[in-house]
Amino acid sequence: MNPHLLYDQLEKKWKGLCKQYLPLHHENSIWRQNRLITPEEPDQGWKLHLSATVLSACHLFEKVAPFLSDLGVLFKAPHSMLELKRLNSGLYYGFNQVGKFLTIYPRTDQEAVWLANELHIMTKSFPGPAVPYDIPFIEGSRVHYRYGAFRNMEMEDIDGNLIPALRTPEGQFVPDLRGPGAAVPSWVKNPFQKEPKENLRRPLSPLQTMTLVYEAISQRGKGGVYRALDLSVSPARLCILKEGRKYGETEFDNRDGYWRVKHETEVLQSLAYNSVNVPQVYTTFEEGGNYYLAMEEVEGTNLQSLLDEKLPTEKALNYSIQLAKLLDDIHSAGWVWRDCKPMNVIVTKDHYLRPIDFEGACPVESPDSLEWGTQGYVPPEYGRPFDGKSQLPEDLYALGATMHQLFSGQMPKAPPLEPIEKLNPAIPSLAGEIIAGLLSADPHSRPSAHTVFRRLETITSTSAPNKEDYF
Repeated sequence: MNPHLLYDQLEKKWKGLCKQYLPLHHENSIWRQNRLITPEEPDQGWKLHLSATVLSACHLFEKVAPFLSDLGVLFKAPHSMLELKRLNSGLYYGFNQVGKFLTIYPRTDQEAVWLANELHIMTKSFPGPAVPYDIPFIEGSRVHYRYGAFRNMEMEDIDGNLIPALRTPEGQFVPDLRGPGAAVPSWVKNPFQKEPKENLRRPLSPLQTMTLVYEAISQRGKGGVYRALDLSVSPARLCILKEGRKYGETEFDNRDGYWRVKHETEVLQSLAYNSVNVPQVYTTFEEGGNYYLAMEEVEGTNLQSLLDEKLPTEKALNYSIQLAKLLDDIHSAGWVWRDCKPMNVIVTKDHYLRPIDFEGACPVESPDSLEWGTQGYVPPEYGRPFDGKSQLPEDLYALGATMHQLFSGQMPKAPPLEPIEKLNPAIPSLAGEIIAGLLSADPHSRPSAHTVFRRLETITSTSAPNKEDYF
């Protein structure tokens, strides 16, 4: 089914479920509740979180909502499937909110443990992401728990800012932390914890034997990116480790973080086979249902970091030629990049450009119905109903937007962009014409990356500057 049509159907179904089970919606909140909290209920306690993907949420909720309603337990969920998608991305409301589709507020410790067990049985067949920093009721369960505030309790931090708070048994306010190791405060007994079993030594996992992570670069719902040591060779070598989480940021076409990183592995291997200078794939493995890709860490500077101001014309021209050649090579290898932008280009110490990040790439002959790209680098036709046509023009517009940025020093905004000649009168006229062509509102009018590369080369051959001037 078309992902856009499926989204509309699920959104409509969710609105009906909200009307039936979650009648309360506070203004300026993403949450809907089944009822208000009563004065008799505790200020804090064990919160249960049920995780779900956008595809499983309605079915899971249909199963548990009548059960929770009959018990009179307080619970809440996002007011739309779009908000659940945003929650699960970790980008809009924080990484610690990933997976928190349904929040339940048990009235006692005993009820919390009983509910967790019942809900686990009811939902164990449903897919859903892990909830960061919460504790899973059972390994792989959709049910997670943490201790937290039920009401809006706040305290001032050292800077005078109001932050969420908990009250200790002595009546003192302490921060209600949501980070690693904070699910169970030191002064609270964990009623979910079972008697420790005999200490059996577990075999080391691939994540422990094949890599040594030492720095997190980014964390989001679909997975993390880390600097690590690749231990699969001797001596060990530096690498970038990409994690694709099972059910992480599941899209309406059922692709998740696992699929994305595995797909990127295949794209990188295909491009490398066709002599495109992409990061080398070192090794891959699976652990805990997630997919891991260890690849070369390209040494150099992110191109975006060099564009805080307008580059010298010669350097902007050189980078434009290199980028057009890279895009031509990618297209000739049978792929559409779909995320061409300065953030995804590394400038090496020798001033050569190398592309990174191919999770969204698709074959030239098999266009992707799922939207992909970054605002400012996506063309005017972005967001229109998918017509099954080639997405090469998307890359060509992104090339034009990037060249516009190289020569102007300004981040591209929504089209149409201001004519480059107004922002940089020194730009060679042919380069200005090429950029205008790439930014054309008509996808069919945009010149190919090969044509752009060849035409830009004529500028350097006619002006014949010193090679050092490019750098």
